[in-house]
This record gives sequence, C-alpha cells and structure tokens, in this order.
Amino acid sequence: MARVTTTNRRDALRAGAGLVAGGALAGCGTGPTTAAAKSTATRTAPESAMNSPKTPSATRPAPAPRAYPGQPAQITHGPRTRPRVALTFHGQGDAAIAHTLLDTAERHGAHLTVLAVGTWLDEHPGIARRILDGGHDLGNHTQRHISVNDLAEADARKEITDCADRLRRLTGSIGTWFRPSRAPTASPLVAGLARQVGYPHVLSYDVDSLDYTRPGAAAVTRKVLSEVREGSVVSLHFGYEDTVAALPGLLTELDRRKLRAVTTTELLS
Repeated sequence: MARVTTTNRRDALRAGAGLVAGGALAGCGTGPTTAAAKSTATRTAPESAMNSPKTPSATRPAPAPRAYPGQPAQITHGPRTRPRVALTFHGQGDAAIAHTLLDTAERHGAHLTVLAVGTWLDEHPGIARRILDGGHDLGNHTQRHISVNDLAEADARKEITDCADRLRRLTGSIGTWFRPSRAPTASPLVAGLARQVGYPHVLSYDVDSLDYTRPGAAAVTRKVLSEVREGSVVSLHFGYEDTVAALPGLLTELDRRKLRAVTTTELLS
C-alpha cells in the first residue's frame, strides 16, 4: 500500500481542483459580439476559435508560390479548354462578411483565391488559417492597399514585403499569388519587385465584377455571367453586401453551365 504523505495529499487536492476548474471552463460558450456578425455571418465556429493559433493546422506551412511554365509574367486567365474558373477576392473589409462568403463557397463545393491586404491580416490574424483550412488559395495584395504602381521603388518593395512577412508569420509561406493594389496589372517595376520577393507571376483577371461600386447583387451576377467563360479569372471583393447576396446565385449558375469554381492553383495546374 502506498504511503499517504502531506506532500502527495496536497498534490492530489491540487489536481482535483484543476479538473473542477477545467470542467467549469469547458461549459462556458462564446457567441458573436458585433451587430455585423449577428446580421451577416453564418459561422461554423466562434471568431475566437478561428483566431486560435493552437489549431493543428497552424503548424503546417502553407503552399509557396510556384512558376507555371508557358504562362506569362502577368496571368489574366487560365486554359480555355477546361470547364474551370477562378473566383478571386480582394481580402479586406468586414471579417464577418468574409466568413460568410467562405462558408457559402464551401457549401457549394467551390474554392476561392483570396488576395489579402496586410493591415487586414493584422486586424484579423486568424482569417489567414481560416482561408487555407477551407481549401482556398491565399496571396499577397500589398500591405496597405494603396496605389502600388505609383510608388517609388523602395516604397513599392516595402508594400510587397511587409504583406509577405505577415503571411509568412501567420502561415509559414508568403502566399501563392501576388496581385497589385489599386490596379488590374502591375507596372514593370512592381512586377520585377514581386519576382524578387518570390512571386514568379502577377495575378490579374479577365472579368471584373465591379462589386466594389455597390451596383446591387443582380448587377454583380449579371456582369460576371455575361463575361465569364472557360479559364476566366474573376475579380470580386470581400467587404460588400452585394457580393454576399450575389455569390449563391452565381455559383448555382456556374454549376448549371458546368463551370467549376476552383482555386487559381487548380485552374493552372
């Protein structure tokens, strides 16, 4: 029989107290804390869980950029011979709207490409892993979303590298794509700087939804569907209610046309 001492009795009492406290904490729930979250987001987990750095996937490095032989330095579309399209989103704005758009895409079996702004990642660090864990592409859309083509070389480089550093810190990778801010294509200087940072290609697009002009969901859907075809890269934005309202119908119609919404990586692979 083991001898009970003052020391091990004290340890046993402490362990029992820890189990009771752990059980009490496990019973506490959290919910949305903002009006936007209540009105726009359909979440599968609370924001605190999505922002947790302790999820198993947080230790897995994200995919790195890769070169696509035969593709131009600035990519506007993929192959026109396969029934695939890439829906690409400028990552900025209300995080609740972003979560809703990601959830909607996943319910339809679609994968997106998100080009994230560095300051947005600073405000919502958990969203980088949320995007990757949903099977979506994640890339660099500069640090402050200013007109990068108009900057001096040192300033433009900093816009690219600062966002790349955020992505690397949060995911282990600088992201799979770079897209310039405030312009559909990069200037030769900015394209060269992006290559130096590690992005072999600049990701542009051939279909602009114009959702940032807030034309209404029907207009967003109509604009995209009138121009999209095999291999298209579509420009959309997080942060706009019109886009939230348009996405379900857009995905349904793409499916009817046998056009599969995939990541840009899948589009070009």
